[in-house]
Amino acid sequence: MLTVIVSGCGHLSYYWQAATGQLALNAARRPLSEVLADPSTPAQLRRKLELAQQIRAYAVSELGLPDNKSYTSYADLKRPYVSWNVVAAPELSLQAKQWCFPIAGCVSYKGYFDENAAKSFAQALRSEGWEVYISGVPAYSTLGWFEDPLLNTFIYYSDVELARLIFHELAHRLLYVKGDSSFNESFASAVEELGIERWMKSHGNETLRAEYAVVSGYKRDFHALLVTTRKELEEVYKTGSDEEKRARKAQVFTTLRANYERLKRERWKGYSGYDRWFAQPLGNAHLAGIATYTEWLPAFRSLLKREAYDIHKFYAAVQQIAKLPLPQRNAILQELNN
Repeated sequence: MLTVIVSGCGHLSYYWQAATGQLALNAARRPLSEVLADPSTPAQLRRKLELAQQIRAYAVSELGLPDNKSYTSYADLKRPYVSWNVVAAPELSLQAKQWCFPIAGCVSYKGYFDENAAKSFAQALRSEGWEVYISGVPAYSTLGWFEDPLLNTFIYYSDVELARLIFHELAHRLLYVKGDSSFNESFASAVEELGIERWMKSHGNETLRAEYAVVSGYKRDFHALLVTTRKELEEVYKTGSDEEKRARKAQVFTTLRANYERLKRERWKGYSGYDRWFAQPLGNAHLAGIATYTEWLPAFRSLLKREAYDIHKFYAAVQQIAKLPLPQRNAILQELNN
């Protein structure tokens, strides 16, 4: 695999870190049976690993997701994230910079297994005039190339969030369209949404449902705030001189931060789970990919409804759409969106 990747691109150092990082992750894996049998395994970790096994089994039997070796092992990477993504956008545009790879196709981020390497690359981009945002990534799918393990970077999530993540990542292993991030992420988001709804009915309790309702409310509010800001910036960048655009842009971001603080204070009762997003200087890169996970989510919801919520019929319909050229694919999704 490494030979194929490197032969297709001159950026040897980047692909080398990607290959060695993935190999190091693979080497850190331990079979779940071994971890669970180890008397030194903490009780909380043991419970989460057993729960993850149950969630994975549910994903296979009830959601029709792939039954492979994914999430049958565990790795403690001794760091808070598995990788770090770098997103870049121009000063006066929300169009994210694209990077193209032999396997994943073109995507609007560049990932690093080392945080310092991500920061160095981000600084190089800034020196070229790009606005940059770095985000820590708790999990990702290797799309079947490797056996994805459970990781310390997400295993201690709440029970509902752990289930959500596993459903989402397994959905990528079921279907992935090269170079179409919006399609892929919206599809996986639709699967996770349906999966959580069904899993909660059979495995949830009142406490879990209440917790999920609160967390979902935070996410909806935050996403709505960002969507509004993105629309405002799109209008800003349509007309006026660059100087005028910069001034109006600064005001939009000032308003965004003020609205967020108001949201925390008045509606969330002090919840600060999104403070990390605001910790870096705000810029277009923060918002460039905000629609990726939800752009076609209403379309997939409509398709699920059309197929009477039969998960297998839904998958078959999505796979047919995935085979179409991008313009036709988007046209069908747009029709379903309406």
